[in-house]
Amino acid sequence: MNRCAMTRPARRAVLRLLPAMALTLSPLLAGAQTMRLFPRHALRGEIAFASYPELLLNGQAARLSPGARVRDALNMQPMHGDLVGKKFIVNFTLTSMGMVQDVWILTPAEIAKQPWPRTPQEAQTWGFDQAAQVWVKP
Repeated sequence: MNRCAMTRPARRAVLRLLPAMALTLSPLLAGAQTMRLFPRHALRGEIAFASYPELLLNGQAARLSPGARVRDALNMQPMHGDLVGKKFIVNFTLTSMGMVQDVWILTPAEIAKQPWPRTPQEAQTWGFDQAAQVWVKP
């Protein structure tokens, strides 16, 4: 028994239109991605993920803090197992105890934004435009 109210030719016409509609809408959806805003105290570095909560941050051993958040280039939170053994250029924040709290895996466009401080001392002496996400050296 056919439960669809549409006739067979109408269904075929709709199925033929779906790829065209997807191609038409894809540029609009790609443009809908917004720029991520990073906090002023976010630093830039290279992270290599090891077994949870261990990692290498700029070649030095470090740990993720309890409740740490890792966001990929699509701003989604990947499973830690998917990250193990991989290296990424990231922006990150540290807790007062020196543990890694927030990690943003950067897109190529975000990596291109230079300069970005790599140490807390650089972040304290450079100027930061929060809206444009641009650092200015003194």
